[in-house]
Amino acid sequence: MIIKKSAAITFIVCCFLSANVQAQSKSPILVSAGKPIAEVQPTMWGIFFEDINFGADGGIYAELIKNRSFEFSMALMGWTVAQNKFNEGAVLVLNRQDLNTGNPRFIRVTKKNTEDSLSLTNEGFRGMGIKKGLRYDFSVLCRQQTPGLQLHLELLNASGDVIGKTVLSPSGKANEWKKEAISFNATDTAWKGKFRISFEGTGIVDLDMISLFPSDTWKHRPGGIRSDMIQLLADMKPGFIRFPGGCIVEGRDLANRYQWKKTLGPVDERHLIINRWNTEFAHRPAPDYFQTFGLGFYEYFQLAEDIGAEPLPILNCGMACQFNTAESVPLTEIDSYVQDALDLIEFANGDANTKWGKVRVSLGHPAPFNLKMMGIGNENWGPQYIDRLKIFFKAIKEKYPNFKLVVSAGTDPDGERFDYLNNEERKMGADLIDEHYYRRPEWFLGNAARYDNYPRNGSKVFAGEYAAQSDHTVSINNKNNMATAISEAAFMTGLERNAAVVNMASYAPLFAHEEAWQWTPDLIWVNNIQSYGTTDYYVQKLFSTNRGTNVVTALRDGKALTGQDSLYVSSVMDKNTNDLIIKVVNASGKEQTNTFKLDGSKKFASEGTLTTLQSNDLSSENSFAKPFNVAPVDSKIAVNKKQMIVTSRPYSFSVIRVKM
Repeated sequence: MIIKKSAAITFIVCCFLSANVQAQSKSPILVSAGKPIAEVQPTMWGIFFEDINFGADGGIYAELIKNRSFEFSMALMGWTVAQNKFNEGAVLVLNRQDLNTGNPRFIRVTKKNTEDSLSLTNEGFRGMGIKKGLRYDFSVLCRQQTPGLQLHLELLNASGDVIGKTVLSPSGKANEWKKEAISFNATDTAWKGKFRISFEGTGIVDLDMISLFPSDTWKHRPGGIRSDMIQLLADMKPGFIRFPGGCIVEGRDLANRYQWKKTLGPVDERHLIINRWNTEFAHRPAPDYFQTFGLGFYEYFQLAEDIGAEPLPILNCGMACQFNTAESVPLTEIDSYVQDALDLIEFANGDANTKWGKVRVSLGHPAPFNLKMMGIGNENWGPQYIDRLKIFFKAIKEKYPNFKLVVSAGTDPDGERFDYLNNEERKMGADLIDEHYYRRPEWFLGNAARYDNYPRNGSKVFAGEYAAQSDHTVSINNKNNMATAISEAAFMTGLERNAAVVNMASYAPLFAHEEAWQWTPDLIWVNNIQSYGTTDYYVQKLFSTNRGTNVVTALRDGKALTGQDSLYVSSVMDKNTNDLIIKVVNASGKEQTNTFKLDGSKKFASEGTLTTLQSNDLSSENSFAKPFNVAPVDSKIAVNKKQMIVTSRPYSFSVIRVKM
């Protein structure tokens, strides 16, 4: 035993000496902790939300009923009518177009014989996630034509067994619409449940806005959003949230564009439209993908406030998606689009004496949302975009000179289209230019120095949409794995080092449903009950929760580390916590040991924290079965005479925090 122990000690000493020799064979990395060179904006790291991959309906919007108001293109999509005896006209879809243009359709249920059975079953969004013991809140707009029907409400599991039930007896007067509501608990869990309404007795009743929500919504708001998904966002502590997209802002044509004013007010008056991702990709059709706008602009602002993020709404600039129809409103008719932008600022910031500020107050938010910026257009390009942009700039800046506008740099990070937009928008004095990059990991590794030579003054950069594509863009084989995560982390060190140029950045897309996605990779994956963060999520979270306030240099032989020996380094200090924060990416398959010298007059704690995201296998992924397969691990690191010896494991991203 003594021999084995001695051998073990000898092995550890040899490893330690070897590591020191390796570290000393390279020049140290000099971190100038006391010399900030640029501010890091509070908005540096944020999140991008778009209703793609069933991100809203069937995603964060917690409604369990699909097609609750019968406004889908096929009025009974998602519903199954069952009866023991065929009765023509037992369930009719009626339309009151002239009386309710936002929600014209409803159903009329007629049951003439007590002994007959009649039911409606809703399949949910790829099934319903039902949790044992949880309360479920049902509501419906109901009008009794001939009173006498009772509604038996039942939660079903995948086998059709009842796992929760109650009975609703409509109480409204004949021929008068009334909202009826009742709650009941689930007695078991179902991953792919359904909801059934069975009708007892005889009578005629009209039904609309058939709704079912779990009670465990975010902040327990009735009719709210899914708490587990939002908690993952809140844990990131994002500096901003961009909404509602994305390409849905543009629409396939202008009729299908996102119009924020139509997303306010009572949910039964919000005008549903088809989601443009419904038919966008032939390889991932989603004929049941619509936007009910239960999650509207008020709810987006509320969400931003909840998670401490600056709101960044994006508005249509009078141009539909140029990949689809490229439909544009004539310049002579663009005034209504510009007015929408001005009205949105008033809605967010105006007091109760203003037209749109009064609307916000009436919705339950007397205090302003303190909106500071918005985007004009999404991925638009060409002279036609610049012409429209100039009109928006003039109108908004004249009324709100300090308000910031985000503008599009098109679809790609280089090329003639990008160069034209970048030059024209800088001449205009654009506040933030939105650059997008969906590229393979090699591109991200090779572009860590992209912004080193950008002008420090003038327009700033918003890295508005980016994600490493493990296969290729729009491939169904793209994965969220260690290769994509490491390459993004390497690129983000370049964004951080250049915080004087890059003021905002966000990964995209944000959410994807396991069985209803159109695009991959995505930051967070969900099914009907679970959600988990990918390897890429943890990279974003580590940057965002270790943002700092000021950039400080981290140099080897006077040069930034942008891939030399597959090493990428950035460093910031946090004046609020008095921490030095160093981010280190080892993109190689070999362990590396480096000496960090902490320069300056500051004194440092003798020990810091080291948080590492690592896997020896670049194909490693997280999953519903193993949500923490690759996740950050905390340890301690010694600081001795303003020096640290840092061993970076293969394929790793590490964050070091040391008190000053």
